[in-house]
Amino acid sequence: MTRVEPLEAITAATRALLASAARLGEADMRAPSLLPGWTRGHVLTHVARNADGGTRLLSWARTGVEAREYPSAESRAAEIEDGAGRPAAVLVADVRASAERWAEAYEAMPDDAWERVVQWTSGARHPVARATDARLTEVLTHHVDLDAGFGPADWPADYVARMLPNIVASYARRDGAPRLRVHATDTGAVHGDGDIAVSGPAPSLLGWLMGRTDGRDLTGAEGVELPFLY
Repeated sequence: MTRVEPLEAITAATRALLASAARLGEADMRAPSLLPGWTRGHVLTHVARNADGGTRLLSWARTGVEAREYPSAESRAAEIEDGAGRPAAVLVADVRASAERWAEAYEAMPDDAWERVVQWTSGARHPVARATDARLTEVLTHHVDLDAGFGPADWPADYVARMLPNIVASYARRDGAPRLRVHATDTGAVHGDGDIAVSGPAPSLLGWLMGRTDGRDLTGAEGVELPFLY
């Protein structure tokens, strides 16, 4: 069975992101985020539109009526660009309202619907349960991208423990990616069997592997070039 992330975990992550966003003023929203070419307004608009896309996937699985995540990758990008310059209060309200719609769609799901397969905009087809992991990852990752005081060290420990081996494995499947063996010094866990050894706290390792930190607090990361993963 595909793992279904608890709604409580996703809701808690969303509330934390909203608390950070609510502290941002108009100038803050126009300032750069950690994502190249995106302001904080772009990040928040993306988080909101991601919730709407996920809501459509859940509806598709529940009703059997096809409801695509986004009409196209181009329309997704256009919606983010068009929404990024809205007033701060509108951006925050959009994230909140879209998250509430997503939560309502989650709660409406019958237990037997989570394994129904739907198609993402990329063309990938998975059980819709994957949308719960995707949503949690979006919220936690883009909270860091806001560059508003929330960093990898603030990610929930169970999330880091699940994600770290997955990310290391994804690098192992990529042509041209460095072959890594990472050692989480805080938990003792070792992931990967590559010839490049990198060690440090698990959240720092995950933040580096996901391109959100420069790895200065890690041992062995200097000079290792990582492709952008997420």
